[in-house]
Amino acid sequence: MTSTSTSVSAQTMANAIRALAMDAVQQANSGHPGAPMGMADMAVALWKRHLSHNPANPAWANRDRFVLSNGHGSMLIYALLHLTGYKLPMQELKNFRQLGSKTAGHPEVGHTPGVETTTGPLGQGITNAVGMALAEKLLASEFNKPGHAIVDHRTYVFLGDGCLMEGISHEAIALAGAWKLNKLVALYDDNGISIDGQVTPWFIDNTPARFEACGWNVIHAVDGHDADAVDAAIAQAKASADKPTLICCKTHIGKGSPNRANTAKAHGEPLGADEIQLTREALGWAHEPFLIPKDVYAAWDAKDAGKAAEKAWDAQFAAYKKAFPAEAKEFVRRMAGELPKGFDQLVVDTAVAAHSKAETVASRKASQLALEAFTAALPELLGGSADLTGSNLTNTKSTPNLRFDDAGSVVKNEAGQGGRHINYGVREFGMAAIMNGVALHGGFIPYGGTFLTFSDYSRNAIRMAALMKQRVVHVFTHDSIGLGEDGPTHQSIEHAASLRLIPNLDVWRPGDTAETAIAWAVALRNTDKPTALLLSRQNLAYAPKKDLSDINKGAYVLSEPQDVGFKAGKKAKAVIIATGSEVQLALKAQQLLAEQKVPVRVVSMPSTTTFDRQDVDYKKAVLPKGLPRVAVEMGSTDGWWKYGCAAVVGLDTYGESAPAPVLFQHFGFTPENVAATVQAVLTQ
Repeated sequence: MTSTSTSVSAQTMANAIRALAMDAVQQANSGHPGAPMGMADMAVALWKRHLSHNPANPAWANRDRFVLSNGHGSMLIYALLHLTGYKLPMQELKNFRQLGSKTAGHPEVGHTPGVETTTGPLGQGITNAVGMALAEKLLASEFNKPGHAIVDHRTYVFLGDGCLMEGISHEAIALAGAWKLNKLVALYDDNGISIDGQVTPWFIDNTPARFEACGWNVIHAVDGHDADAVDAAIAQAKASADKPTLICCKTHIGKGSPNRANTAKAHGEPLGADEIQLTREALGWAHEPFLIPKDVYAAWDAKDAGKAAEKAWDAQFAAYKKAFPAEAKEFVRRMAGELPKGFDQLVVDTAVAAHSKAETVASRKASQLALEAFTAALPELLGGSADLTGSNLTNTKSTPNLRFDDAGSVVKNEAGQGGRHINYGVREFGMAAIMNGVALHGGFIPYGGTFLTFSDYSRNAIRMAALMKQRVVHVFTHDSIGLGEDGPTHQSIEHAASLRLIPNLDVWRPGDTAETAIAWAVALRNTDKPTALLLSRQNLAYAPKKDLSDINKGAYVLSEPQDVGFKAGKKAKAVIIATGSEVQLALKAQQLLAEQKVPVRVVSMPSTTTFDRQDVDYKKAVLPKGLPRVAVEMGSTDGWWKYGCAAVVGLDTYGESAPAPVLFQHFGFTPENVAATVQAVLTQ
C-alpha cells in the first residue's frame, strides 16, 4: 500500500478517527470513545502503510485480515472503513448503535462491509485471528506452487488489556506460537485502563515475557502515538520467518481529551459536549461534528491502491490457473464454501452402507465411520480434538496429525499431504474460537471434539459461531450418564437442553450409524449455522428402518404398532419420542407394551432444532394431534414439554459414579419404567 500523503500529516489522519469516534459516541449517547482515540495512530500506521485490502471487494480472497479484538472500540473500525472507501457512508456513523444501522455497538461480520469477525466478548478476537492465520498457512502449504504464491496474506489484530486478562487469550497465543504463525501480527494497545480504572491492582502480568514464553517475537515499548514508530515495528514483524509477533504499543486512552485521557471515564461513556469542544481545540481539529475535509479523505482513500492490489493478484491467479487448472478450480470451490460435485451421492452411499451393515457401535464410533467417508472426499474438512482424540474419534485415515517443522513449515507425508487433524491440547474454549476463525477465513470446514460436559467451556464461542452464521461442527462425545464411572463431573445432564436454546445452532443426538451419517451430512450442508453432534460412549444397537428419507428432517416415525405384531391399520394409542441411546429404550418399551396389548408409535427425534424448522403438516404427521406423548432422554426434562408431552422420562438431578448399567437401573432408564410411564399416562 502507499505511504502517508505528504500534504496531510499522520497526526491529522489520526485526529479524523478521534473526531469521528467522539462525535458518534456523543450522538448515540452510548459507546466507547477512549480506545479508538488511543489506537488512532496505530491505525494510521497499519491501514495506510501496510494493510492490503480492497474497499470495493471486501471478500477478495487474498486480502489481509484485520481483527479488532477489543471490539468495544468499534468506532475505530467504522471510522477506518468509512475513511478508506468501504460502503459505509457518513450517515451510518451518525446512526452509531441505532436500530437497523450498519454500525452496531460491536463489529458484526456479515453486517458491516469490511468487518472480518464479530468481536466484543474479549479474548475471542485474538483467538479468531489465530484461526485465520492458521487457515492462511495451511491453504498456502496446500495450494501454492513454486513461483505461484496465490495464498500470501497476513492477519493483523488489535487487542487490549481486557483481551489479555481473559484466559482464552493464553490458549490462543500458546497455539499460535506452537504453530509458528509468522504471518500473525498483534498490536497491543497498552493503555493500562479498564472499566474499573487503572489495571495495576489486578493485572500485573509481564505481557511481553508471557508472549515470548509462548514462542512469539515481541517488539517492546513502541510509542503507540508515533505512526512512524508503529510503522517500523510492523515492518520488523513482517520479516519474522517462524514466529508470530506482538507489538507492544504504549498509548493513552482518550488521547487528546484534556480531562478524560488516561481515565476510566474515557473508556465506556461519551466525553460530553464541553469536553469534546476542549478536545477539538487540543487536537487542532477545527471542524464541525461528522465533517471530514476533502484532503483528509484523499489521504485515507484506499480504493485505487486496493483495486491495484487485487488486479495484480488476479493476474497471478490467472497464471496459476493456466499452469494448474485443477488446483485453481479446487481453490475457488473451497473459498466459495461449496461442497464438491457428487456430495449428495456420497451421502446416500454412506447412509445406505450404514443401514445395510446395521452395526452395533457407539455413536462416537458411528461418527468416525461417517468421517472416514467424508474426510476422504472433502479435503476442506479440518479436524481436531481437545486432547481427547482417542475418545472423540475425530481422526481418520485421511486426516493425519498436523505438525510443523523447526522452520515453521507444514510437515507433509510421502504423498505431499499435510496433516488435517489438530491436537489442540486441553483448550476447549480456544479450540472453539479458533475453529470460528478458520471458518471465517474460508477454505476449510473445521470440526473439533471434546466431551459434551465440557461444552460449557466452549459455550460462548459456540454462541458466536451461531451469531456469525459460521459452518463449524462440534463433536461432543460421552453425552450422558452412560459414560458411567467418571461420575457427575463428566456426566451431561443439562447440556443438550442448554445447547438447543442457542439460536441458529443445530443440535443432533443420533441413535445409530445411519442417523449419525445423516447428521454429519446435514452439518456439512449447514452453510449458515454451526452444528453440535452429541454422541454416546456406550454401544448402541442399530434401529431397523423402512427407509432413510425423513431422518434429515430431525424426527421421523421409526416404528408403528404393526412393526411389533399388531394387525395392519391398528392405530397407536400413544407416541414415545426418544433421542440417541434412548431410542433403544423406546423400542423395547414398545415391545413390552405390545405384550400388554397397548399399541404405540415410536418417533426418533435426533434433532429437535431441525424438526422445529419443518412445516406444520410434517410435524402433525409425525406427532398426531390427540395422541398422548411421552419423551425419553437421559437429561433435563424442561425442553420436552413444548412438544405437548404428558410425561418425560428424564433426569433433573446430577448423576452418580457407577457402571452405566447400574446407573440406568438406578435412574429409571429401563424399558419397564418407560412402558409403565406410558401406561400411567393412558390411565390418567
